[in-house]
Amino acid sequence: MRHGQKSVNWRASVLVILAFFALLGIGLSLICGAVNITISDVLHSLFGGQSTYHDIIWNIRLPRTIVAALVGISLSLSGALLQGVMRNSMADPHIIGVSSGAGLFGIGILILFPAYAYLLTPVAFVGAIGAALLIYLMAWRGGVNPLRVILAGVAVSALLNSGISALLTLYSDRVGGALIFMVGGLSARSWPHVYILLPYTLIGTLLAVIGSQRLNIMALGEEQAKGLGLRVESHRLYFTVIATLLAASTVSVVGLLGFVGMIVPHSARLLIGSDYRWLLPACVLLSVGVLTISDTVARIIFAPMELPVGIVMGVLGAPFFLYLVRRRVL
Repeated sequence: MRHGQKSVNWRASVLVILAFFALLGIGLSLICGAVNITISDVLHSLFGGQSTYHDIIWNIRLPRTIVAALVGISLSLSGALLQGVMRNSMADPHIIGVSSGAGLFGIGILILFPAYAYLLTPVAFVGAIGAALLIYLMAWRGGVNPLRVILAGVAVSALLNSGISALLTLYSDRVGGALIFMVGGLSARSWPHVYILLPYTLIGTLLAVIGSQRLNIMALGEEQAKGLGLRVESHRLYFTVIATLLAASTVSVVGLLGFVGMIVPHSARLLIGSDYRWLLPACVLLSVGVLTISDTVARIIFAPMELPVGIVMGVLGAPFFLYLVRRRVL
């Protein structure tokens, strides 16, 4: 049975397993840290009982866990959409330059205009959209070829990262908060960050799910999709905008967190197949588990010192990317 043709029972079973994996990640994130808290204390705090650790759970760990889950969902769906419209499993908002556009504008706000830090999310979105448009302009030649988009994205990403490096070099006295932004971290993320991310994640997820059947049609190939009456270019742009919205919102809150949008969709596709009606829910559940567990590892591996979760994802993502390159190219 090929991974693109899984049975309904198999797919449903995989979703149930992934739901348990997501709950495991959430549970570990709430239990583990500088102070280990028992499951009993966590449950008492969450459901209205008295607990010594009530403030730690409600004001520190729970919002951070929710932010991790929302970031994972947003980046994994962004990657799944980009992989779908470009028909390339190596597509990822971080690799093709969308996140770098958001990052350059975000770093610019943090370093040059710190008083306007409250505008970080809309400014990051403008940067991501600008990067996406530049990529499309560079890749356009009587139409958009997915491979040209990937190559143009890598070039644009390199250009934008050079801009980020220039800002960090020229304003080295102001780079304190920008360094964590460059790597991607969840430290000190709290309820206001949940409220920033939540509407973007909900809207992006809803739009992605609504368009899942059209993504399945696009996966058949450009000619077949056009033959079925689908306006391929307009839908490619539509899904790219959704992916950009999701990626930009996460960049504005946790910085340049890479590889989630590549690892999770590809892994979910291997488990559940290529039907986007099943793939997108699988990405949601798998990403919650992956990012909450990665963040827990980042918190405890060198305790009491805490690593940014972006370092853990880089350790996981770089070998995974090389595996994809070898599998597809060599």
